[in-house]
Amino acid sequence: MLPTLLLAALPSLLVAQEITTTLKDQKALAVTIYNDNLALVKDQRDVRLPKGEARLAFQEVSAQIRPETALLRNLTAPLGFWVAEQNFDFDLLTPQKLLEKYVGEKVVVVGSMPKADGPGTKEIREEAIVLATNNGTVLQFADRIETSIPGRIVYPRVPGNLRARPTLVISLNSAADKAQQLELSYLTGGLSWRADYVANLSSDEKTLDLSGWVTLTNQSGAAYPNATLQLVAGDVNRAKQRSDKAYAVGAMMERAAAPAPKMAEESLFEYHLYTLDRPTTLAVNQTKQVALLSASGVPVRKEYLLQGQNYYYSGSYGDLGEKQKVGVFVEFDNKPESRMGMPLPKGTVRVYKRDSEGRAQFVGEDAIDHTPKHELVRLKLGDAFDVTARRKQTDYKSLGKQGAWRNVSELAFEVELKNAKKEPVTVSVLEPIYGDWEMIQKSHPFTKEAAGVGRFRVEVPAEGSATLTYRVRVKW
Repeated sequence: MLPTLLLAALPSLLVAQEITTTLKDQKALAVTIYNDNLALVKDQRDVRLPKGEARLAFQEVSAQIRPETALLRNLTAPLGFWVAEQNFDFDLLTPQKLLEKYVGEKVVVVGSMPKADGPGTKEIREEAIVLATNNGTVLQFADRIETSIPGRIVYPRVPGNLRARPTLVISLNSAADKAQQLELSYLTGGLSWRADYVANLSSDEKTLDLSGWVTLTNQSGAAYPNATLQLVAGDVNRAKQRSDKAYAVGAMMERAAAPAPKMAEESLFEYHLYTLDRPTTLAVNQTKQVALLSASGVPVRKEYLLQGQNYYYSGSYGDLGEKQKVGVFVEFDNKPESRMGMPLPKGTVRVYKRDSEGRAQFVGEDAIDHTPKHELVRLKLGDAFDVTARRKQTDYKSLGKQGAWRNVSELAFEVELKNAKKEPVTVSVLEPIYGDWEMIQKSHPFTKEAAGVGRFRVEVPAEGSATLTYRVRVKW
């Protein structure tokens, strides 16, 4: 029979040995960041494991790790290696947390008092029990209770469940006593990226130079030194869960020159994967920008657009606007023939043009969605200052009920377009017309682009005006 003392000590002897690994053991690191505040981290480290059961404290993981996604693999000796349990210790060491962990425990309070036999003070050490830390600290001394701390507190040790850094504690079994290469992969929040583009229009507004940049934000609570960085563009479906905090990224200023391409692109399932051509470091609480792409001399088209409203065709309205806004759009093709052709992640395109002194001036911005190769990129930059419109309904005639149609009417409109520029412009007038309709009279070229959309193209002379008139029959 074992002695009583040995029996009492047996549980502590059976506790698995804890091994700690930090960034000093790291041999490789890969980070893949998705659009929606989500990243996949693959962290390879060399760790010496004992044979049999052990506890591995994998330090300096992300503070926003999703522990249920963590997977530890043994790349050196996978046979006989298994994981029995994982615990994420996110209760980090701070003075307040340390004090809270010692509620009900003894601490030493070190204070001072004047010397009785001369000038100066002497140190006093007293034991006390921490009774409470809610809305202040309550300490019980041998002869009194204090509600404030009369000095500094000395603790005998740091509790085992309080870590200096975010730590994943893994109970595992190793088949060999030797250094082994382990890879921990996990999903985490707090890492995000977005694309920003800078477009410089040529003086004749016929071409543009485009620079693409990726803005990375690391608020995950961990650093990622010398990481292989990859970005996934696309809308990856995720099961509903507690929403993570989103972080805004500030606007990017104009770049002096277009960067050389820095990211390789490839298809990945139904998404696109971009890989940085060199390792990079993502420091804690850092925003970093890296070059994504560049293209010069991209052919661009400019359009002035007057957008109508479908309520114009539902009744008698008369004057529909003394001065209506004419939108300004630019568009280009994402094709190799246009010196483009790389799938573009969603982001913001900011457009600049140089003034007469050669200084680049901001002329507008617009957001684009994920844009595949061979698709059109269309940007609204604002409303025209020198091109204006006035629209009015010149006739409305109700023709009553006809067959299955409850309401049949004829409507006539007049759109006056003015151009104060020194060069002629072409204005597209886009009309959304609902129901069964027919254009029965028009003064300018017209196309029926869809079941409920008609478009006119009106040439407006320099420092002049042009008037569009049309009549339409509507059934509904």
